[in-house]
Amino acid sequence: MTLLSIIIAIVAVIILVIAFFKTAPQIGAKPEGADLKGLQLSDNYKEDKFVNQFDIEDDFPLSKSISIMYKFIMKKGALEPDKQVLTTRFDKQSWVQRNEEEILLAWFGHSSALIKMDGKTILADPVFGERASMFSFMGPKKFDYSNYMDVDQLPEVDLVIISHDHYDHLDYPTILALKDHVSLFYVPLGVASHLEKWGIPAEHIKTFDWWESQNLSEDLKLTFAPTQHFSGRGLNDKFSTLWGSWVIEGSVQKMYFSGDSGYFPGFKEIGEKFGPFDFALVECGAYNAEDWGDIHMLPEKSVQAALDVKAKIAMPIHWGKFDLALHPWKEPVQRFLKAAKINGLQTHTPVVGDILSIPAETGNSNWWEAYQ
Repeated sequence: MTLLSIIIAIVAVIILVIAFFKTAPQIGAKPEGADLKGLQLSDNYKEDKFVNQFDIEDDFPLSKSISIMYKFIMKKGALEPDKQVLTTRFDKQSWVQRNEEEILLAWFGHSSALIKMDGKTILADPVFGERASMFSFMGPKKFDYSNYMDVDQLPEVDLVIISHDHYDHLDYPTILALKDHVSLFYVPLGVASHLEKWGIPAEHIKTFDWWESQNLSEDLKLTFAPTQHFSGRGLNDKFSTLWGSWVIEGSVQKMYFSGDSGYFPGFKEIGEKFGPFDFALVECGAYNAEDWGDIHMLPEKSVQAALDVKAKIAMPIHWGKFDLALHPWKEPVQRFLKAAKINGLQTHTPVVGDILSIPAETGNSNWWEAYQ
């Protein structure tokens, strides 16, 4: 092969990659026009991007990116369960019939959860697709479950909440399936551009800056709160949409959904503004202290975050469904429970798919110990 043919091949590959990112619908859409002008009014939007409350290392140099890729290629250990994980098939009828005053929860692995408070059903970060990836044929594939959740099994959903636009939280095939079933989406600033490209009418989408609130009903209020993270789905859209967490306040109980975050002082501020919380879903998994210390939490820090927001009961999420990091797949929950015990924090770790009320049915199933 001549030098000229090698150069032509490289250029062809670059053109194909650029074309993919410009045309593949699952990438979404970068805010522009009137949408972009709306973002620019935010105090959290500076120099053409959203910024965290506290300075962190925003970009990986090429050398670090190559190092991380090499680690992923060479990684070893029990990064996925050694056999099929026995999960509970979601019981739609049971969900509909249970209307007790307590929080009702079903967890579907990673950060996807169904929540019922004051008679309203909220679906958080639904990812029911095959992969947490921009590609349908490669990227992190969901673990082998005996039962998977999908849109057809859902009860009537009053609201979908999204924490940020990464592929393991905003899933293109799931949103496509939801668009004819749900009429209200609460999303961070900028994320509406993705949803509108995928066919969600603009009037069905409500966007939020940090600390903005909206009443879902007379008894139920949601507030979008800061986290320390980032966003982006393509080649040049990093920090183009906002990220954050959700405070859900009902007539009797309050709960917190953390989204993704590094540990930061903002958790204490959330606790002071809204705590104590009866229940908190806290990111715990897909961490790497060397490379991602600012944007994801080690399990011990996840426990501290739960304490900071003044959670009475905390449940680790962002684990148990995808291999997204270099640690063993069940290490996050094991370390979380150990740290929680030391700190006197009550925990909840249900089987995937179980419908349980909080606090009456709070407990630790330890289901992961049946697998390597």
